[in-house]
Amino acid sequence: MRGCPRIALLCALLPWLLHAAAPRRPAQPLPSRDPRDPARGSDFDRVYSGVVSLTTENIYSFNYTSQPGQVNAVRVYVNSSSENLDYPVLVVVRQQKGVLSWQVPLLFQGLYQRSYNYQEVSRTLCPSEATNETGPLEQLVIVDVTSMAPLGAQYKLLVTKITHFQLQTNVAFHFTASPSQPQYFLYKFPDDVDSVIIKVRSEMAYPCSVVSVQNITCPVHDLDHNVEFNGVYQSMTKKAAITLQKKDFPSKQFFVVFVIKPEDYACGGSFFIQEKENQTWNLHRTKNLKVTIVPSTKGSVDVNSILISLFIFFFFYFGFLLIVLVHCIRFKRKSIDGSFGSSDGSGNMAVSHPIAAGTPEGSNYGAIEGSSSSPGRQMSSPNSGQTFQSDTDSSVEESDFDTLPDIESDKNIIRTKVFLFLSDLSRKDRRIISKKYKIYFWNIVTIAVFYALPVIQLVITYQIVANTTGNQDICYYNFLCAHPLGVLSAFNNIFSNLGYVLLGFLFLLIVLHRDILHHRALEAKDSFAMEYGIPKHFGVFYAMGIALIMEGVLSACYHVCPNYSNFQFDTSFMYMIAGLCMLKLYQTRHPDINASAYAAYASFAAVITLTVLGVVFGKNDVWFWVIFSAIHVLASLALSTQIYYMGRFKIDLGIFRRASMVFYTDFVQQCGRPLYMDRMVLLILGNLFNGSFALYGLIYRPRDFASYMLGIFICNLLLYLAFYIIMKLRSSEKLLPTPLLCIVATVVMWATSLYFFFQKPSSWEDTPAESRERNRECILLDFFDDHDIWHFLSATALFFSFLVLLTLDDDLDVVHRDQIPVF
Repeated sequence: MRGCPRIALLCALLPWLLHAAAPRRPAQPLPSRDPRDPARGSDFDRVYSGVVSLTTENIYSFNYTSQPGQVNAVRVYVNSSSENLDYPVLVVVRQQKGVLSWQVPLLFQGLYQRSYNYQEVSRTLCPSEATNETGPLEQLVIVDVTSMAPLGAQYKLLVTKITHFQLQTNVAFHFTASPSQPQYFLYKFPDDVDSVIIKVRSEMAYPCSVVSVQNITCPVHDLDHNVEFNGVYQSMTKKAAITLQKKDFPSKQFFVVFVIKPEDYACGGSFFIQEKENQTWNLHRTKNLKVTIVPSTKGSVDVNSILISLFIFFFFYFGFLLIVLVHCIRFKRKSIDGSFGSSDGSGNMAVSHPIAAGTPEGSNYGAIEGSSSSPGRQMSSPNSGQTFQSDTDSSVEESDFDTLPDIESDKNIIRTKVFLFLSDLSRKDRRIISKKYKIYFWNIVTIAVFYALPVIQLVITYQIVANTTGNQDICYYNFLCAHPLGVLSAFNNIFSNLGYVLLGFLFLLIVLHRDILHHRALEAKDSFAMEYGIPKHFGVFYAMGIALIMEGVLSACYHVCPNYSNFQFDTSFMYMIAGLCMLKLYQTRHPDINASAYAAYASFAAVITLTVLGVVFGKNDVWFWVIFSAIHVLASLALSTQIYYMGRFKIDLGIFRRASMVFYTDFVQQCGRPLYMDRMVLLILGNLFNGSFALYGLIYRPRDFASYMLGIFICNLLLYLAFYIIMKLRSSEKLLPTPLLCIVATVVMWATSLYFFFQKPSSWEDTPAESRERNRECILLDFFDDHDIWHFLSATALFFSFLVLLTLDDDLDVVHRDQIPVF
């Protein structure tokens, strides 16, 4: 009977033991079901609420069937009222192609270690597409909601099917995104489309967003911290555009991803300082977007556009060949008729001209006669009996003739005359001056080689980096009109610079043709070539042609990847073109006293150095603008003094004493009338222009310092050219039809080209996203944009400008140099 109590106790505990030995059910158990049976799984478009904790885990399964040719995408929405970042709600989604997980609240890191948390998160799951080989495909999505919170965390779950997941060609699609609710969609290339442009628009600039194109891989990088890990991407305010080619996508389809950034500084917006950390920002950072995918231009359109533009520029070559042919025919007819000249039996050409008939031969009207100081004239005289010497005589040096022993021929006496004529300033040996100006050509060729090679290497590196990383914020293209070719992202912007190169070569051919004709005339001892008209020195013209070619080369290099770091590549040669034009204009009537090539290029180097300093320090530093304005004004005054006194005013310690004497003699004794009135008028206007520029820069401090500096050069060149033409007409000289036509063409071309220049479809001065707000569609042949037209027109305008300088004084070819005034 002793065992009866034990048996009774065992019987009493048996039900409890059986209950304890039974397997435990989960806190919210899911009924045993076949996961392939959609009727027994969780429902789409139904909101599920619950609480998860350290001991509670909720699992939901969703299944559906995808048909071949149909892409179904699923979006998961999770909301949690908890702001406890130490115990967030953890969401893990398992599907056929991988696992996707995130936490709620979702945390983003901003600038200066600031953080932003979002309590509403929705993500699109990577879709699985059924094929004709597999037939209908059963898809299973399992959502696991957990938390390590000891007291539990509430959540809401919603899983939906996306009805408009695939984008259609030429069909606009509107949607909304936020930092915690990114969006992405699928696009498939049609069979007849090889290239497309993704155009994204938004009415609101902020919040800042990112548009990314990624290959069909899972998982999709659709958050701020990982969107840059794959594919190509752009930051965006109001506009974005990405050009894609079918050959770059093996599956002929891609994802377009839209991510909203938690802060706006990447797009140029101001940084907002929060009063409280970790606030909920998703309600304030939603953005409405519209995406449209349109086919890009076909290859045939690109080829036709290229051929048409080439034909237009080669038409200039055809015109040049036609003019040369006509000139040769006229020359042969004159030679046959004997009207061009007749031989005097000694091999020299005796040429008659109207000036010589009324003026004794060898007359130096308006100039001081000096036999020892005029070797060039002695050598060039047909009757001097001296043997003609070639231009290639390297034994002749400028120093042999620069010192004039006769006191009556001293340079100070000649160059300070009130009325100067060209014969006064063309007294040096012609061979010496020609050699001096040929240095301009060889120096600029050397500069071009050493300047261009590192530039080409750098822009190739830029393009490789942009293509490798997919970061399209590196380069400031007009993405709405960017036609890629090979590794080049915007071939049209590069090709449009070909006009500079072709017209530069054409100008060199024109100069070479004139040089050859002049050399033949010298060999024939034509008195017109030796004693009449403007002395022909072509070295600066050759340098101008090389500068025009290099402008096209470096502008093309800049447009390989235009950005803030390399915008000054082509502006450097713009300075040189403007400077060479002014030097050539001055050299025309001052051949003996024009600046040497070394001094000229050293001055250009100083200008470029100042430009670089202005780009780096000229944005907000007032001290730089004060120093630069002072240098600008002082340099203008010093150059004006040198021009006014024909280089005979020395700048040294005695400058103040001489300045006071000059002021007394030129103004007090002359009763306020300058000794050289014409030059004084020009220099006063020039200093007013330069002083106004200096004052403008000091007050407004323009951000684009390079363009500001270029404006100074261009305005001075235009002022000097206008003064030259006015003085030419005032001196009863003529404008022949050729230079007059070139002047009209230059004015028209510059006016038209400047209109397109100021359109600016992109701007490196802004952030990449702000620059894209300026982007415009192609407006010429569906291939070229506003800036391409600027390239074409400005190249043509520069070409005609060079022709103006080349032909402006052709009317003086029959005027003796003693009668050509200097101004």
